[in-house]
This record gives sequence, structure tokens and C-alpha cells, in this order.
Amino acid sequence: HNLAIGVGVGVLTATVLFARRVAHFVTVDRTVMEVNGEQVATYIVDGELFFASSNDLYTQFEYAHDPDKVVIDMHASHLWDASTIAALDAITEKYRAHGKDVEIIGLNSASVLMRERMAGKLGAGH
Repeated sequence: HNLAIGVGVGVLTATVLFARRVAHFVTVDRTVMEVNGEQVATYIVDGELFFASSNDLYTQFEYAHDPDKVVIDMHASHLWDASTIAALDAITEKYRAHGKDVEIIGLNSASVLMRERMAGKLGAGH
């Protein structure tokens, strides 16, 4: 009998369904090529990265099978929240644990500022 509760539940349901739908719009394409005599794996990340897509991002990399040099190109993506920064921290830490050098390139200015503020402070919870 209370319209406000119905509207609140409807908005919450729509928000959850939207987040679930767009979480899977992130794509990660991998190529391996030789650059200056060295094998380099390049990942191009495309999509909006936020709490619902950050776990999917973490699972898209071939940590043990990649060459010693890895480049993650983020020019076609945007970081929206701290969970994505934590996922990037976890990705770089996992590569370092495998003895590989990883470089993240192509972040837009807002994403760079957020990453500079939060990187290394969130814990690699993956």
C-alpha cells in the first residue's frame, strides 16, 4: 500500500539488472608478436570497467602462458571505481609473481588520476 516502497524496490531491481547486463560488455583481445626480437603479448581492453565487470577482467589474461613482456592497452576503456583499480593491481601482481613485466597504457586522464590516487592502496583481493 506504500507507493514509495514499490518505487524503491523497482529502481533497485532495475539497477541490479542493468549492472548484470553491462558487466559482460567488456572484451579483451590478445595478440602475441615479436617486437625488437622479443615476444610481447598485447591485450586490448574495450568497455566500461566497474564493480560488476572487474572480476571478469581479472580472468581474461593468460598469466602463465604469456611471454615475459605484457602490454595492457586500455585506450578503448574507462575505469569507473575502486574495484577496477584493485583488479588492475591484482593483474599486475599476478604477472609479477610469474616473473613477467607488465605495462598498462592508454588510460584516459580521469582513469589515470583515479589510478594514481588508489593504486596499491586497495589490496589485491582476487
